[in-house]
Order: sequence, then structure tokens, then C-alpha cells
Amino acid sequence: MQWTPTHGEPYRPVPYRPARMPAAESLARAAELRERMDGRRTVRQFSPDPVPEQVVRDAVACAATAPSGAHQQPWTFILVKDPAVRRRIRRAAEEEERISYDGRLGEEWLAALRPLGTDEVKPHLTDAPALIVVFQQRYWLGEGGERRKHYYVDESVGIAVGMLLSALHLSGLAALVHTPSPMRFLSEVLGRPVNEKAFAVIPVGYPAPDCEVPDLVRKSLDQVLVEI
Repeated sequence: MQWTPTHGEPYRPVPYRPARMPAAESLARAAELRERMDGRRTVRQFSPDPVPEQVVRDAVACAATAPSGAHQQPWTFILVKDPAVRRRIRRAAEEEERISYDGRLGEEWLAALRPLGTDEVKPHLTDAPALIVVFQQRYWLGEGGERRKHYYVDESVGIAVGMLLSALHLSGLAALVHTPSPMRFLSEVLGRPVNEKAFAVIPVGYPAPDCEVPDLVRKSLDQVLVEI
């Protein structure tokens, strides 16, 4: 049965009474989470070793709890394991990336990317054992062709992707957010409906034994937090 968004229905509140966590436990959990998340890195060199599929499914389920505009949940997550499909995605992505790196990006953007060591070759799309392709639903499309507008789609899907990355990392897996531009080929390869637009391709797996990452420094807390 297709999910149908609520629309124009009266507000029906339900009780929400979560147990309050003791302050000491809250502080300990926050410190542990901060330390674990500080170890998250974007990985471009993946091992082909398979990962537990249920871990990925649970991570997607976590992402799907994200807040969304008018609770319309405007996202679709496609788990791509088929090697042939991943090869098709890689070929199409590298074709677009080649054009981008040959001049479409512009020198300023290329200069910003240089410290990351990226280029048009994208082995992570076929080396990683799985891809999660995230689509945003620009509007709801009913089985009979009826449409209903979605609100704050970019913001909602962006939050969900952030929660997905966190869930994957905390479950012991590595990931990369890949956004080839344009991404229309993903709709064609994966046969998505007209109301969906590709948002990101996320390779998921374990880092390769010889994996390397850029030597980068994150901004400190006092550089990103303003207290008033």
C-alpha cells in the first residue's frame, strides 16, 4: 500500500513523555559521541569485502527518522548491490566528472578541491560493496497520477543524509558523499519516477587496508559555535 501524506487534517496530539536522562549520564554520552564522531572521515578507498546488510538497512531506518517539512518525508534511499548496475553508475558519473574537471567546474572550484586529491576517476563507485543513492521527492505522486507539493525538500533530505552518515559511522562503516553534476543519469539507470531527483550517491563499506585520507583540520568548537 502506498503511503499517503496527511493534508488538511485536524491536529491530533499524542503524549510524549520520554524519561529524563540523569545529567551525569547525559554528559558521558555526549562526550563519547563527540569523540566517536571526531573520528569520522570521508573515505575514497574501499575494501570490496561485504558488509552486514542489516547494518545498512538500520542506518537507513535511522536516517528516515529525520525531521521534514510538514512531515512529508520527501526521500527515497536506493540500496545498490548489483555490480553491473554499479559499473553503469560509475561509467556515467566519470563521464560527467571528466567534463567538470576539464573546465566546467571553473578554476576557483578546482583550486578548492585540490587539497582533497580528487579527480574524475571514481573507483569507490565499484570498489565499495554497496551504494546508497538518495533521491529527493520534489512532490508526492499518487498511484493515479495525483500530485501534492512537498515543502523544504532540500533541507529535509540534507538532514536525513547527515543522520545516515552518522549512523553508518557509529555502526563501524565508512562512507563518502558523492555528487556528480548533473545527476540525471541516476534516474535513468535506477528507473526512478518523474517526481524524484537524485541528491547524492553514498558508497558504503570498510576502508581498504591501504586507505589514505587528506591531512585536514576541522574547525574548533569556538570557531563554529556562537553563544549569546
